[in-house]
Amino acid sequence: MTLGASANRWRRTVVQQAGAAALRREPRWARTLRGGEEPWLLSAGQRGNDAAGLPVWSEGNDVQALVDGRSYLPVLADALAGATAGDAVLFAGWRAEPDEFLDDAGPPVAAALVGAATRRAVVRGLLWRSHSEVLGYTYRANRDLAVAVNAAGGQVLLDHRVRPLGSLHQKFVVRTRLGAPDDASTDKDVAFLGGIDTAHSRRDGSTHPGDRQARPFSAAYGPTPAWHDVQLQLRGPVVRDVEAVFRQRWKDPAPLTRWPWQTVPDRLAGLPRTARPLPAPAPPPAPAGTCTVQLLRTYPPRRPAYPYAPDGERSVARAYAKALARARRLVYVEDQYLWSRDVARVFAAALRRAPGLQVVAVAPRYTDKEGRADVLASMLGQNSAWRAVLAAGGDRVHLFDLESPAGRPVYVHAKVCVVDDVWAAVGSANLNRRSWTHDSELTAAVLDEQQDGRDPVDPGGLGDGARTFARDLRLTLMREHLDRADGDDADLLDPDDAVQAICGAAEELDGWHAAGGAGPRPNGRLRSHPRRSSGGTLRRWLVTPLYDLGYDPDGRPWRMRLRGGH
Repeated sequence: MTLGASANRWRRTVVQQAGAAALRREPRWARTLRGGEEPWLLSAGQRGNDAAGLPVWSEGNDVQALVDGRSYLPVLADALAGATAGDAVLFAGWRAEPDEFLDDAGPPVAAALVGAATRRAVVRGLLWRSHSEVLGYTYRANRDLAVAVNAAGGQVLLDHRVRPLGSLHQKFVVRTRLGAPDDASTDKDVAFLGGIDTAHSRRDGSTHPGDRQARPFSAAYGPTPAWHDVQLQLRGPVVRDVEAVFRQRWKDPAPLTRWPWQTVPDRLAGLPRTARPLPAPAPPPAPAGTCTVQLLRTYPPRRPAYPYAPDGERSVARAYAKALARARRLVYVEDQYLWSRDVARVFAAALRRAPGLQVVAVAPRYTDKEGRADVLASMLGQNSAWRAVLAAGGDRVHLFDLESPAGRPVYVHAKVCVVDDVWAAVGSANLNRRSWTHDSELTAAVLDEQQDGRDPVDPGGLGDGARTFARDLRLTLMREHLDRADGDDADLLDPDDAVQAICGAAEELDGWHAAGGAGPRPNGRLRSHPRRSSGGTLRRWLVTPLYDLGYDPDGRPWRMRLRGGH
């Protein structure tokens, strides 16, 4: 018996064992979230926002994962092309370039939205106004898209109703029918949410050649950066929930910005300052599938307060804490940052609680910026976080990055988590303090009622059973990263076997590079993530304030920060 097989067998035997001592360093706020009305999803009280204005969750939904921009953007183009009179297109985004193609032959984003508006669909959008372009942001592009849609009869607002140094980071689109519930066009109700903006560099595919419409980026990724991301397509009652998130933001009476130096150029560009009324929503769509979906959000406390989150909302953080408290075998993560100490403590607590738990994380090899401060802040955050996770899990923690089949590094922009093939989350929120407390975020937690009958039928051993959506999402992502065809995943079903397979593939590819690329390149795209130094004590002392204030700010009230709660 090999050492790896022996370790796997040991993990299987201890998967349900967790001593009280393992909880001693778990954050107090995370401990209070276990249990409740549903073992995986937040109850109404656990959301922590009595003004949320959303169902606790919605059942009977069809959920499809669209992996990488070339899977999502053409589908979005079809949805927009079908929007006519009696339909509404509602969207929110962090970044949008009006000339970004949705497919190889177009249309550009602006043309698709303008087309819907000229066909008399109700087109409404909220784009983050963004910080100065001197800092690398896209105010002008967002403004130009708003001007084009507004001229066609729609209305797009530049929204800066955020905390200082904060952003509107939600990325979603809703196309819905504004009609009676017996209208025949029920297929028009669809929503998309996740990590993909309608912006340059996003239209990349599974082989990762990159998007020829590239954004300025770190030179390490080449002239057309390879970009990995995930968006969800939702059908069923949850579409109305996503629409409600938009309507709440749209009706917020606060000024779009409090800063006069932003108001003046917006007025000169002819941008509206107030939102037009929206038509009343239609009744929820009929059930369309087997998935229960819970929308999770981050809103910080703000003055004036958000009417739908007067004390803020941190349900993304709370949902992760609850799901990880139930983790026993495998937490699979893809994330852009992985660099927050507060988030690391939640993962570390899960590893201490469950001796058989393994964590597999996929992150970018390099930051998206090249400035010395950017790189040092990124390394400081990620190193401090991963030291805590490694101290808790040791060799049960596996950190990788990606390269394309052509050997180019792939920028991982996805925000995905799958726990024990049961609970899955996809959205705009990264695993950092900024996304959990400070910016506005939207993530969907998916719990498929349909169980996957393949062995192991109950990986966590708690009676939950593997769920079809969560397992399929994990396998789809792993197959892409291992260069495998659809269905070639029998050795990836068991969590321990999956970890062994991807670790082995990464070791082979690392060895091939170490040997100078001699011989055929091994299959797979996973590389072991290098451990880089964030500098000596003095350098860390100098960079830490920049990291805490600018890169990963804390949006919680001071009393909550001191208590370590969410």
